[in-house]
Amino acid sequence: MAFGKGHHLHLIDGSAYIFRAYHALPPLTRKSDGLPVGAVAGFCNMISRYVDGNGSSKDAPTHVAVIFDYSSKTFRNEIFPEYKANRPPPPEDLRPQFPLTREATRAFNLPAIEVQDYEADDIIATLAREAREAGGRCTIISSDKDLMQLVGDGVEMFDPMKNRQMGLAEVEEKFGVRPDRVVDVQALAGDSVDNVPGAPGIGLKTAALLIQEYGDLDSLLARAAEIKQPKRRQTLIDFADQIRVSRDLVRLKDDTPLPITLDDLEVRDPEPEALMEFLTRMEFRTLTKRIAERLKVEAPAISADMAASDDHAPPPDAEAAAPFDHTAYVTIRDEAVLADWLAAALEQGFVAVDTETTSLDEMRADLVGVSLGLAPGKAAYVPLGHVTGGGDLFGAAVRAEGQMDVDRALALLKPVLEDPSVLKIGQNMKYDMKILARAGIRVAPIEDTMLQSYAMHAGLHGHGMDLLSEQYLGHIPIPIKTLLGSGKSAITFDKVDVTEATRYAAEDADITLRLWQKFRPQLHLAHVTTVYETLERPLVPVLAEMEMAGIKVDRDVLSRMSNAFAQKLVQLEEEIHHIAGKKFNVGSPKQIGEVLFDRMGVPGGEKGKTGAYATGADVLEDVTTLEDSHPQGALLAARVLDWRQIAKLKSTYTDTLQEAINPETGRVHTSYSIAGANTGRLASTDPNLQNIPVRTEEGRRIRQAFVAPEGKVLLSLDYSQIELRILAHIADIPALKQAFREGLDIHAMTASEMFGVPIEGMDPSIRRQAKAINFGVIYGISGFGLARNLRIPRAEAQGFIDRYFERFPGIREYMDQTIAFAKEHGHVRTLFGRRIHTPEINARGPGAGFARRAAINAPIQGTAADIIRRAMVRMPDAIAGLPATMLLQVHDELLFEVEAGAVDETIAQVKAVMEGAAHPAVHLDVPLVVDAGRGANWSEAH
Repeated sequence: MAFGKGHHLHLIDGSAYIFRAYHALPPLTRKSDGLPVGAVAGFCNMISRYVDGNGSSKDAPTHVAVIFDYSSKTFRNEIFPEYKANRPPPPEDLRPQFPLTREATRAFNLPAIEVQDYEADDIIATLAREAREAGGRCTIISSDKDLMQLVGDGVEMFDPMKNRQMGLAEVEEKFGVRPDRVVDVQALAGDSVDNVPGAPGIGLKTAALLIQEYGDLDSLLARAAEIKQPKRRQTLIDFADQIRVSRDLVRLKDDTPLPITLDDLEVRDPEPEALMEFLTRMEFRTLTKRIAERLKVEAPAISADMAASDDHAPPPDAEAAAPFDHTAYVTIRDEAVLADWLAAALEQGFVAVDTETTSLDEMRADLVGVSLGLAPGKAAYVPLGHVTGGGDLFGAAVRAEGQMDVDRALALLKPVLEDPSVLKIGQNMKYDMKILARAGIRVAPIEDTMLQSYAMHAGLHGHGMDLLSEQYLGHIPIPIKTLLGSGKSAITFDKVDVTEATRYAAEDADITLRLWQKFRPQLHLAHVTTVYETLERPLVPVLAEMEMAGIKVDRDVLSRMSNAFAQKLVQLEEEIHHIAGKKFNVGSPKQIGEVLFDRMGVPGGEKGKTGAYATGADVLEDVTTLEDSHPQGALLAARVLDWRQIAKLKSTYTDTLQEAINPETGRVHTSYSIAGANTGRLASTDPNLQNIPVRTEEGRRIRQAFVAPEGKVLLSLDYSQIELRILAHIADIPALKQAFREGLDIHAMTASEMFGVPIEGMDPSIRRQAKAINFGVIYGISGFGLARNLRIPRAEAQGFIDRYFERFPGIREYMDQTIAFAKEHGHVRTLFGRRIHTPEINARGPGAGFARRAAINAPIQGTAADIIRRAMVRMPDAIAGLPATMLLQVHDELLFEVEAGAVDETIAQVKAVMEGAAHPAVHLDVPLVVDAGRGANWSEAH
């Protein structure tokens, strides 16, 4: 009978099933040959339960199909090459399982459909349309928001993750518009997951409001000039074409050419012989036995020795993939319940831990509560500092009822959180360790899911919990803004209702535990277990101690500098106005452009989309070279650059650092991001102490404010030219290696090799040119860039680079080999095994050059970062008996605070650790050399 009225089509999003199954189960291999089959086992579990459940359902389908993506490339990549380019490639152990899931589908006697050049969503859209037009119904079994545009007129969705139907109301709740306008909203908001650009600065909520007001996207773009908000109006005008391209990307193609018809999709019972053959071949002993019992056939024999270990793998919808049921989370309000949870953690040997506080500043935040996770779906929140009231001028906040005594709760938590037999699992664990340390609890040992992701996925995406949850668990966490609000009306977490706080906080622990179960076994598959265990995880407590120690800052010195900078700014403004012949706002790039290029007639001005001239530092530096043809313009540009530098020093450092001084400690406590840079370099924030300029006198003066307390000294130990040394080793350059072994002036030696001049009596300008090339090559500098740095003609600069590669051919060979490796494998590696992904390495256009330069530099900079990490991890033991504290890391430099009488001994110990940090993992062909300095302040020490 032809498909029509009374028929019901089920379309299963097979690709989503695969990834859900893969992320839900630990790695699983077929014992006979080691073939990965974990995702296949989970997929078969889900398909089996689907078949069982719908066979007994009153609303059972009459027709069904499982839909797959053919590949990662589709017709959308022709429209927009960057579409989904930011997505990581499938894990290596998942790739061979894709074809097996198609086999599994057919083994269950279900149609498996995929079409080259089209996505699974396009196939689903086409079949849903055909079913609707034939008079039947269609249910799409998926949680993919992109499919919501299809809902209506007999088409609905079922979310298997949340076990709920999704119709018109759910679509409007998600997108703020009815399904036929979802595409318009998505085109405006874009999609960071799929790399759909959309309209910059316009999010989902704003997009929905605009479509509600103007009706549809075409009307909105046609009437964009009417929009009152200037920024929004200009965005829609400037990016209209990009928005239309985005619409083409998100709109599902419902006329996909299909190899089947609806009539081919009629439900058929599994054929036991075919299904048993497949399950037996996969060596799924438990699953084979269970399905054989359901089909009332005898299960083929699979010996225990040959069986894949699906016996110990929970099904995806059982423990590891338990649904996120917020109502199941527990609020722990008394000692007996908390004691039971802690006893369970002690017995199983691991627990996920998260803290809720009043601030992101760990040194000033108050502890509000602690959440615990024992298993997927089993999590609890211990409220400790929630308050009520205090919302007006007269009402004082009071402690909310139903909370344990803080001291008693911490006393119960402390033994387990400090127990060496219980693993504490966290996401960005350094934050929680510092919060709990201030409460008297030294958390150890730890695992960190953020760092596990970083070790495996650096360069592919961020490593925040929300992103990881959505990408690897298929779950969108509760947004913190829904609890705290935003802007001036935002509240702190202690004012959140305890019931709502439990849903949010316990979910964090639940997600963290699931991510750990997913990531931990994958580290060895990605060959980064050593990186995680030696460079990432052990660095967490080291950085936590450094950050809590902080560094003493002299407020009076900063105040005097701020005043001096303010006076200097006034003087520079007066001089700039005099040169220009008029007063204007020196802080306005637009006005600077008008003065330079319109009023003063300096050539080369280029206007951007807003109609204003570009006046960035690179533009102004070019203008300063026009001393002969436009002396006044050159002078004005130079003075504006001076003004900007002083203004930045004042606002970013001398003013801001005064505010950053902790009133309790009198010190500044920066926070280091371990996963902040793809190459392994640490990033310093709140405040950033790594970017204080040291090349100008004013910048160097700021370091004078960082001081040692009375009776102590600051020590600075800095690797000498470490990246050049690593380049000499990696690229195997005999001349450079020999120079480093002999302790020669490497820049003078390079100049001598390149220009044929003796080292003795060398012209400083020639050495300066060689130094610029030495450091420039590490970063893949171009002839144009070198010309700008040295202020010489571009042809001359390119000649220097060509001569450099002729003299040191190994460097060019290293670059070519590195780029070739990156293109083939999608990543590069440091000498210590750190993997740095290079997703843009095969891109074309303006970004291609940057991607290649980044790939060339990453093994060098990353190896340098690894070396200082290794040194930092070893440092606490090395200085344990000395009156010395490690305070700061600034790229290749470590700063210590030491009692005056222990300076020499500390220098000796620290130098030994730093200079031997590569061993025994890597034997470098060049020595690592560390320079040491001491002083009453950081400027003197460095």
